[in-house]
Amino acid sequence: MLRTVSRMTAVVVALMALGVLADAEKKAPAPAAPAAISEVMKVPRPAVGEYFGVYLKGQKVGYMFNQLTLSPDKATITARNEVHFKARVGKEMTERHMVELKTYESKPGGKLLTFSLEQTGDGGAQKLEGTSTPTGLKVLRMRPNKPNETLNVKASREVAEDADQARLAFKRNKKVEGLITDTSELEEYRVTTTPVKTESRILGGVTVKVFHVSTYSDKEKVPAEVWIDESGHIVETEFGAMMHMVAESPEVAQKVEVVEIFGLSRIVLPRPLPESAHTIPGGVSLVLSGMPEKFFVDTNRQTYKKQPEGRVLVTVTAVPPKVKKPRQGLTDPEGGENLKTSIVIESDAPEIVKLAKSIVGDEKDAWTAARKVSKWVYDHVHSTYGSSSDRATDVLREMKGDCTEHSLLAVSLLRAAGIPARRIDGVVYLKQEDGVPAYYWHEWIEAWVGEWTQLDPTFNQDTADGTHLALGQETRAEITPLIGSLEVKEVR
Repeated sequence: MLRTVSRMTAVVVALMALGVLADAEKKAPAPAAPAAISEVMKVPRPAVGEYFGVYLKGQKVGYMFNQLTLSPDKATITARNEVHFKARVGKEMTERHMVELKTYESKPGGKLLTFSLEQTGDGGAQKLEGTSTPTGLKVLRMRPNKPNETLNVKASREVAEDADQARLAFKRNKKVEGLITDTSELEEYRVTTTPVKTESRILGGVTVKVFHVSTYSDKEKVPAEVWIDESGHIVETEFGAMMHMVAESPEVAQKVEVVEIFGLSRIVLPRPLPESAHTIPGGVSLVLSGMPEKFFVDTNRQTYKKQPEGRVLVTVTAVPPKVKKPRQGLTDPEGGENLKTSIVIESDAPEIVKLAKSIVGDEKDAWTAARKVSKWVYDHVHSTYGSSSDRATDVLREMKGDCTEHSLLAVSLLRAAGIPARRIDGVVYLKQEDGVPAYYWHEWIEAWVGEWTQLDPTFNQDTADGTHLALGQETRAEITPLIGSLEVKEVR
């Protein structure tokens, strides 16, 4: 049910400019050494790379390694990024490992030549190798026991200077802006890094001067705050109130504590939710603190009203959709964004299309068809923690997982059936074995059936009840900073 582990992975990958494997490098044309080398290689940084411990609310959940190097012939720049996570989800242990590498032309503004992304552990194993061509990116996708796939996506506009925006902004003392290709989703996002100020910090008992820069990605929508010392070492990175990375020796960084994510990330309530939160129609009102104003977006399900002392009254109303529309010819109100296929959604995969037709059949009503899909996923995907998949076809093959897998497969099937749909990230109310009333991080779905309506394929709810508090959409990491800062002050 919890999305925390997979979300943590996405966030940490987004915190740093990423980078490319030697195998992929060999497949790219070898450029000649340029007369001038990109400024990104002239800023001070540790030549051997940097290790960071990754912490959630002060508890260690993983580590990262980051390195940027110039090839011996000075023709290419290679960026390497490794992320390792290990945590307990309920009674299950989950681990995830990723190695991403990128090569660029070494000249100023040098283009991205190749990339490689290797993922293992919870979520399945796969390797993506991409090569820039005159018409775009050619990507080879390799997975165990599945035929290799060749994908052609739009050309990357990422350049060498995007490989380390933080230190470049520090060196120039001005804003650096560029585009980063997310090699997991094969999408491109704008990233901007801005100098903030020079500060003094105590490191190892010594007061040192550090430079604070702020990196903002259009994907995560929350700044990563980075502190760099005068020698070019990144000493700390904060992502929201409760998640940060600290520079550590390799030996210390790779010692990961076994943290139980459920209890660590939950939001304890002052009292249980009323019965009205569990009924359809029904709902609940909450007074929250620690929620930024950018979340105050009224919908047909949730409304917001500012309160004194920086608090907000949120009213959740759960009712079935009033508008009924035929499934055929249904138009996405957001211009087709919620009908798109992708390397994650895979709604055009033959096995997904075939299953969607089998489930929906000749059903003409959009909401009835959506309920059929949600019910099928609930009936057939075994609920388990510590076993996840990153792609819809992987969920279909494994037929197990938590709320992430249920939602991913349901959205894929709905889009294949012509029903606009998206994943909803937020929290859901539960009482675990300790009896403490609390919200836990969760994912469910929303479908356009003439109006937006939310369903929960994990809990078999045709209408997601008032225990569901929505905070974001489509796995974007902007809700991560709420972990540890969002509080429920009143339940009304």
